[in-house]
Amino acid sequence: MDLIASREGRLGRILLNRPQALNTLTLPMVREFRRALDDFGRDASVCAVLVTGAGDRGLCAGGDVRILYELEPSHKRLFADFWREEYELNARIASFPKPYVAIMDGVVMGGGVGISAHGNRRVVTERSRVAMPEVGIGFFPDVGATWLLSRAREIGAYLALSATSVAAADAIEAGLADVLIHAEDIQPLIDRLATIQDGADVDVALRRLARHPGSGRLSLHRRLLAEATAYEKVDDVIAAFEREGSEFSLRAAEDIGAKSPTALKATRALLLRAAGAPDVETCLTNEFKAACRMLATHDLYEGIRAAIIDKDRRPSWSPDRLDAVSDETVEDILGGDDTPLPTFKSWDQTPYSAWRGSFASR
Repeated sequence: MDLIASREGRLGRILLNRPQALNTLTLPMVREFRRALDDFGRDASVCAVLVTGAGDRGLCAGGDVRILYELEPSHKRLFADFWREEYELNARIASFPKPYVAIMDGVVMGGGVGISAHGNRRVVTERSRVAMPEVGIGFFPDVGATWLLSRAREIGAYLALSATSVAAADAIEAGLADVLIHAEDIQPLIDRLATIQDGADVDVALRRLARHPGSGRLSLHRRLLAEATAYEKVDDVIAAFEREGSEFSLRAAEDIGAKSPTALKATRALLLRAAGAPDVETCLTNEFKAACRMLATHDLYEGIRAAIIDKDRRPSWSPDRLDAVSDETVEDILGGDDTPLPTFKSWDQTPYSAWRGSFASR
């Protein structure tokens, strides 16, 4: 089974069980995840939910986009079903009414961020590498990441446009995680959670094992990131990094400039919209519209080919320059099409108090 739902005492457990594929998500896994989460949410005897990934390489490397690449052209639209149900799951997690503990150990990317960073108790380790790398495959940060990253301000914009992965401290500073524990303490934490009697016991267990994350690498460059990402146009963001001239800024300019021009412009526009959005559901709806339109773009398939299929890391973007991507093209992508939109259902219960970030100052 690619996803295993189980009970340990009053703890509901969801295990992603595709270690050979870095626990990448498929549509059946998303559906089983949703069923398990709904069951745990309604069951009064369940006090909390724990999400983990099988193996020692990571929680989840995202959605299995290899499937999209291998679909027959006439069947590509079927991938919209995956996105719709995945985004509905992301929204369900964001409003889950009980403690939702996600162990973000190892690689946590794309859809892996969606099933973890929207939770209310997000745990990283010294092995964590967190990223939204979608612009590198001709796509954009989705799974509600435009909501998360737009609220991480300059760090969020940089992560979205550069596809850079970050370690635990930066993930916490960016608001993508809450608490750092040592990887060797994962099993002791699971053992403690298996004995909880109410939701408050979850926080006690986390505090006993929490470690101070220290300052992240990106905190050294916050002023530069703020100045560069203050520009609305991606061209101007890159130019600002180039002008500053430090090793970090030149690398940032190079990293961003190597990504899909179409994806970069769509990402920037989605982030700007997300900054004024009232809730994550609005961002997920905007992302779904754009995702469906991106199915018709060259860069999505070329990016998947270069990164995942052939692994030559040499995508040939079309257009290959930012100034060749018109504002009309971006508006067309954001406008979506006639594909049925996701539907978001609220929980009957009042959400358990969420305290994101309370460990960051320890």
